[in-house]
Amino acid sequence: MRILYERHWDKQRVINLFGVVDWLMKLPPWLNRQVFDEIETIEEREKVEYITSVERIGLARGMAKGRVEGQTRLLKRQLERRFGVLPEWATGKLNLATEQELENWGEAILTAPTLEAVFNP
Repeated sequence: MRILYERHWDKQRVINLFGVVDWLMKLPPWLNRQVFDEIETIEEREKVEYITSVERIGLARGMAKGRVEGQTRLLKRQLERRFGVLPEWATGKLNLATEQELENWGEAILTAPTLEAVFNP
């Protein structure tokens, strides 16, 4: 992140890169806070504010939503490949799932003998 500020990237370019990095890896909450604290320190020191705190919050929420949507699509494809066309109840569960549920189901698909067993381990 420090390099982005040193190179004086424009605001949209920084936001775009944040989106890609967040899509590629999920930081634990404690490290995420540390990263944002470091960004604020750099912004204050350099008198730069490419991304406001409000924008960061919105960006983080948007990236979380994007992660869930991506996990949902991937798990749906995996389930269809293993069990065939999904019934409406399974698609409904996927569309309403939390990130933790998707992770649990993603692990369950490896050993579950039936589609029902994936969702009810």
